[in-house]
Amino acid sequence: MKILLTAAMVAAIFSFELASPACHASDANEQSNTPQPVLEKEMSLKQQLEALAAQSKSKKTDESKAVMQNALDALEKSGIVEQVLKDGARTPDFALPNAVGKTITLKQLLSKGPVVVTFYRGGWCPYCNLALRALEKSLPAITAQNASLVAISPQQPDATLSTVEKDKLSFEVLSDSGNTVARQFGLVYQLPPDLIKIYKGFGIDLERVNGNKSDELPLSATFIIDSDGTIAYVYVDTDYKKRMEPSDIVAELKRIKSK
Repeated sequence: MKILLTAAMVAAIFSFELASPACHASDANEQSNTPQPVLEKEMSLKQQLEALAAQSKSKKTDESKAVMQNALDALEKSGIVEQVLKDGARTPDFALPNAVGKTITLKQLLSKGPVVVTFYRGGWCPYCNLALRALEKSLPAITAQNASLVAISPQQPDATLSTVEKDKLSFEVLSDSGNTVARQFGLVYQLPPDLIKIYKGFGIDLERVNGNKSDELPLSATFIIDSDGTIAYVYVDTDYKKRMEPSDIVAELKRIKSK
């Protein structure tokens, strides 16, 4: 599903994300800047993410750009993607609290049909917020395939509730304390000390948001799980600025439904 955004709407999104003191460290130094207008057009999630990245890049310091790019390069070279659960694998069941503390289990969700599980870094990440809002827009198309959608991050429940309220999300958003479930999916990595230093300089306190000192995050990933608990499709990327297009999620769910 593509989202129709006017120039004013896109500018408003970017202004909100970049002005937030809890935005991603690569963008937090842009808090007082107003984005340049963009042409009115239909924008896919990919286009929105690319536009945000372009806005961000122009406002980063040389030091922060170097540190963040080095961290991305190292993560890609680490081979972490090879340890992520693959198509056809059985998914581990999980039981995690949602934004209001209710426990949600994968088993319960699978009893109703396929489940889309998307892992995101946190509500402090503007790329994550764009992706979550795009998923919300596509939720009717997802549920039309008898599927459920859940988003998982290592944030504590209070931060998860803030994300739900800020992005006006109506699907389940779960708190994975200590990245326990993300680790079972093979997604967890540790941030390097120089990147942590930049995060803290921009007011990004992962210890406070996540409730631990691990400095760990999950890769941004989406798993489409068939009702029998096997993974039907995996999207994962070491670059947090890249996410699975909601229209591709819907297409994969339709393929599953037609089997």
